[in-house]
Amino acid sequence: MTREKLNGLIIFSITITVIGFVLLFFSVSFGTSLAENWLFQRGEADTAMYLIIIESYIQNFIVAGGVLFGIGLATMTIFYYKILSTPELK
Repeated sequence: MTREKLNGLIIFSITITVIGFVLLFFSVSFGTSLAENWLFQRGEADTAMYLIIIESYIQNFIVAGGVLFGIGLATMTIFYYKILSTPELK
């Protein structure tokens, strides 16, 4: 691989990491917003059901954010190590 391709992959992994970070830390507001939208479309719902929907949306964002954050960090570390360890890429 050339240095330009590895730099492109590092930028891609940084982007994935940032997206995962945003999903993790704004999962409550994203989940609440989607649950309110669900309630608005439905018209009415039981309070317990509404709370279950909120929790499930929040958990979905936490899991997706964690997966993206982990994959982004792992790939960024691997590609950065590849750049540092390959003499012809320095």
